[in-house]
Amino acid sequence: MLVYALGLAAATLVEKQMGTEAAKMLIYYSPLFLFLQLLLVVNFLLLLSRYHYLKRKKWALMVIHGALIVIMAGALTTHLFGKEGQVHIREGEISDEMVIHSSRGTRVEKLPFHLELTDFRLRRYPGSQSPSSFESLLRVHIDGEVREMEVCMNNVLDLKGYRFFQASYDPDEQGTILSVNRDPVGRVITYGGYLLLVTGLIMMFLMRRSRFRTLLNGLHKYRQEAGLMVVLLLAPISAFSNPAAGDLTVAALQQHTVSAAHAARFGTLPVQFRGRIMPMNSFSSGILRKLHQETSIGGLNEDQFLLGLLAMPQLWMEVPLIALPNRQISSQYRLPEGYAAYSQFFDQGGGYRLLPQLQQIYHRPAAERTAAEKELIKLDERVNIVYQLLHHSMPAIFPHVADPDHTWFAPGEDLAIFADDSLFVTHSFDHYLAAVRHSVQSGDWSEPDRLLQGMKTWQIQHDTASLIRPDKMQAEIRYNRMHLFSHIRVSYFLLGGLLLLIAFLRLIHERKWMRDIAVFLIAAIAVVFLFHLYGMGLRGYIAGHAPWSNSYETMVYIAWVTVMAGLIFGRKNHLTLALATLFGGVILFVSGLNWMDPQINTLVPVLKSPWLMLHVAVIVAAYGFFGISFLLGIVNLLLMSFHTAGERLSCRIKELGIINNLSLLSGLALMTIGTFLGAVWANESWGRYWGWDPKETWALITVVVYSFVTHLHLVRRWYSDWLFNLLSVLAFSAVLMTFLGVNYFLSGMHSYGQTDTDASLFVCIAAAFAAIGILGVVSYRRAESRETCLCGEADGGAG
Repeated sequence: MLVYALGLAAATLVEKQMGTEAAKMLIYYSPLFLFLQLLLVVNFLLLLSRYHYLKRKKWALMVIHGALIVIMAGALTTHLFGKEGQVHIREGEISDEMVIHSSRGTRVEKLPFHLELTDFRLRRYPGSQSPSSFESLLRVHIDGEVREMEVCMNNVLDLKGYRFFQASYDPDEQGTILSVNRDPVGRVITYGGYLLLVTGLIMMFLMRRSRFRTLLNGLHKYRQEAGLMVVLLLAPISAFSNPAAGDLTVAALQQHTVSAAHAARFGTLPVQFRGRIMPMNSFSSGILRKLHQETSIGGLNEDQFLLGLLAMPQLWMEVPLIALPNRQISSQYRLPEGYAAYSQFFDQGGGYRLLPQLQQIYHRPAAERTAAEKELIKLDERVNIVYQLLHHSMPAIFPHVADPDHTWFAPGEDLAIFADDSLFVTHSFDHYLAAVRHSVQSGDWSEPDRLLQGMKTWQIQHDTASLIRPDKMQAEIRYNRMHLFSHIRVSYFLLGGLLLLIAFLRLIHERKWMRDIAVFLIAAIAVVFLFHLYGMGLRGYIAGHAPWSNSYETMVYIAWVTVMAGLIFGRKNHLTLALATLFGGVILFVSGLNWMDPQINTLVPVLKSPWLMLHVAVIVAAYGFFGISFLLGIVNLLLMSFHTAGERLSCRIKELGIINNLSLLSGLALMTIGTFLGAVWANESWGRYWGWDPKETWALITVVVYSFVTHLHLVRRWYSDWLFNLLSVLAFSAVLMTFLGVNYFLSGMHSYGQTDTDASLFVCIAAAFAAIGILGVVSYRRAESRETCLCGEADGGAG
């Protein structure tokens, strides 16, 4: 399994350098790699006979491994006999040809019917160029009949064993590209294997003779002993504060501050941005975070900042607002470190100082740009955002009743198309900003309140598409102002730390009041956990889809699952719940870092699938259980490092080891199911189970790595408590590579999940695993010396 995992990892590097087809030829579909998979099957069949699993009634084990063999048989059938290609048709044209691309070249195969494209439709999100859906209306000429059919994303057309999927379209939107798949036998075998696999994994949790139930029953043996001595050093949260912007600028901002009460009302104004209708508060929050990489500036909240910038542009052009990526750029352009004002990006003649180098960068392919050049492009994006705000090119606040795409317009755009309402639309926003400037001086905000309400009323009257949903707008405003996940993060740190302290104190002197406090803390964690669930549900209601569709939402979900896993296994050991709660806080802390985008966004068409929502929910849930095992493994290594002998503590190490094993098996079951659910989604969306994309390959590597860890006990000459716990920690690196590393170091079809991950994060991860390596060495030496000591005592007793 290790060789198999290393081969897969090497293939992703080959794919990065040479392309997918080269990786398939050299590794994935090479005879040697196929033979290795055959050996895995043969090995299991031999073990089946050697250990008499059938006589021992190890039904769950046999069903799970039998399912994997069926799945591999289905994959082989698809590889040998399946067909996969594309059909390209222009509107009004008829085609009966499927183009097949392979490592041997390109060939054309005739279809047993003709397809005529009568119309191609591309629907975009309102006021955006982002596709919401695209579909092909087809006239199918088959067996002397003519049928009107439709193919769209996540809606498959099945004809005589050929399955057609909406893949792409021509740039002029007058043609369609359909992916085609013909694999009736392989699909039946593979889906049967998936069903068997799920059945076997459920049996693992329920059947008496399964390893999971055996471990669960064995846990009671070690819980009889009391005492556990743990010393943990925590570094909870670093406080972030805005850098001083300069005494003169701060004084000017304080003298020209928009009323917080009126800014809050301004934050409820509906706007259209990125194809979504949202309150101004969501827009201003995202803009401030993008520009300043903070949630406030100079003591002003996001709404005060945005309204102040729109109403008093001359003042804000001099405010150190725009975050600078690094010292190199600051030095190169003679800018202050940290933050720069908009005016500092232009020379005395009004020339844009970044333009010469940007022109050189944009003339090179994106793949050839250096990290420093990519940082400069991000800085250019920030400057352009300020430019658009100063010229009122965003946000869009005026809906146009006659626009077929339901586009809203910004005050700085050409508003002559509004005909009868052009006078109101052209002047209302300028009048409002003038009133704001007057109220800043006078302190009377009645006139801006009146004008703001007038714009809201006009929006509702002209929102013919009913895009403004008052219930969702109010929910989003409530969600923004509650800052739920920030409060939950602090609560997890506080409650988890206190529970850890109480657990330690109970080891020294058991007291009833300590037990009562522990019960109270567990109840409090459960309440915060429910609020966490409420926050995810509220976000999902606002977005209109499951709240785990981007990196930020996924991190929030992982934190929730981690605490859930702690609550499940914490019934057996309070230390587990304390660690899980603290880890949940750490994950939420990471989700709040600058490179995570908390904005609620629209989905690309391929993500609008119930299979995808289920796939992500299950596979990410596995990360929570793997996180628990990561922490338990570290705790056990620490215990092995700092204790010399003692039956009580040895029993506790065994107890935590069993919980670790249970968590690993739970995570592995979820990871396996989630990975194959992704294969079902891929097959139902574009006609193939597996494309060897780096993200899905590393998900498989994670399954293989954790399978190795959970099967290590079968090799008795290797197995020890020390090695098992160390590997449960090191295996988490596969999770980190799958979730974060692939998007940063590799590329592929999962690029929609990418984030602007800071390279320093990977430096911190590498340093952490280096420390874990040192801990592993220290714990091994102590464990080895302890075994030597025990052997010596045994020999002395025998003498």
